[in-house]
Amino acid sequence: MSSQIQGRYFGARGALFRLYILTSFLTLVTVGIYRFWAKTRIRKYIWSAASGDGDSFEYTGTGLEKFLGFLVAIVILAVYLGVVQMALFYFGLNLFVDPQSQGQELAQIGAIFITLLAVLPLMLFAQYRARRYKMARSRWRGIRFGMENGAWGYAGRALGFYVLNAMSLGLLNPLATFELEKYMADRSWYGDGKFVQTGRWQDLYAGMKHVFIGLGIIVVSFFLLAIMAASSGVGGAIIGGIAIFVGIIWLLIGLAYYRVYAFNYLTCHKVLDGEVTFDARMETGQVLRIFIIGSIIVSVLMGVVFGVIGGVFVTMNQALLAGNIPLLVFIAALYMAAFLIAGGLSLVMITQPVIEHAVNRLHVYNADHLNTIQQRAADAGADAEGFADALDVGGAI
Repeated sequence: MSSQIQGRYFGARGALFRLYILTSFLTLVTVGIYRFWAKTRIRKYIWSAASGDGDSFEYTGTGLEKFLGFLVAIVILAVYLGVVQMALFYFGLNLFVDPQSQGQELAQIGAIFITLLAVLPLMLFAQYRARRYKMARSRWRGIRFGMENGAWGYAGRALGFYVLNAMSLGLLNPLATFELEKYMADRSWYGDGKFVQTGRWQDLYAGMKHVFIGLGIIVVSFFLLAIMAASSGVGGAIIGGIAIFVGIIWLLIGLAYYRVYAFNYLTCHKVLDGEVTFDARMETGQVLRIFIIGSIIVSVLMGVVFGVIGGVFVTMNQALLAGNIPLLVFIAALYMAAFLIAGGLSLVMITQPVIEHAVNRLHVYNADHLNTIQQRAADAGADAEGFADALDVGGAI
């Protein structure tokens, strides 16, 4: 093994797109049940397409364990939410009645808000468990990754940091980003080699510069809009509106810049087993180009597809459609197929290129030390992303 390793990604768009369409079709005909096997097969492809020093990664998760984990999570969630609703009903709050007054409407809105707050800790719990499961089912050169149990600790810390971030109007976002990643990284392993997150959360402020600029433009533009609208009429309002639009675009780009910057910084400050270090060199410009160009291509292609389907539907004899259940089902199936194609195009035109860029720009130093790392006992208690699938969080590729 060389002392330095550069990541390589060899995935092909055509192969991944065909796999996505096949697994999506099977998901459709099984009324959604196959989606656990579908995600597993796609992960296996993407993991195997990423390699280091000529050796590909391996994903060992199964669709069955994900399906069983989902069923367990659904039962627990049903009981938990039932208890929450009983508590709300005890205090006179009910989600399932037609409000007869403004006071009842406000009470119902409050009940919805309380229910969402009650689910939030479980969503954060699910995010940690999803990462833990993917780590436990990932291998390189036969050595498995792993992650210690600590989902409730993560959920509690995340809630606290989110409250602090909200109270600071986003100024403490770097603190939340760093500390939550450190909590997970410090509990992660490759074999018997432990990861440690080093660095300082204050260093992430350098990645916030475009966010601050975008927010500054928006705030200043609002003040100028009010002044110019009062003194210059319609022309001033137009100028102010354009300035606000520019600020919003700058803010969105700034958020993308921060995410890439934070990923690079946090990766570069991870250490494995006290010896192995990493260097990530993702470029915000490249990520934005992939997203923008991919989105345009997907939008144009899907616009044509939906336009053709819609045109056929409009030109059909309405008398022919009336009561013709098989034909209506066929048209609905065409729309479903179009949505599946859109998802596949997004995967191969946006998601996979971003993964490819991230892998190809990753370097590992002091890689000779990886030869000394031995297998570690498998982590017990992984819930196969059951809560992540049930709550639709943290279970992405």
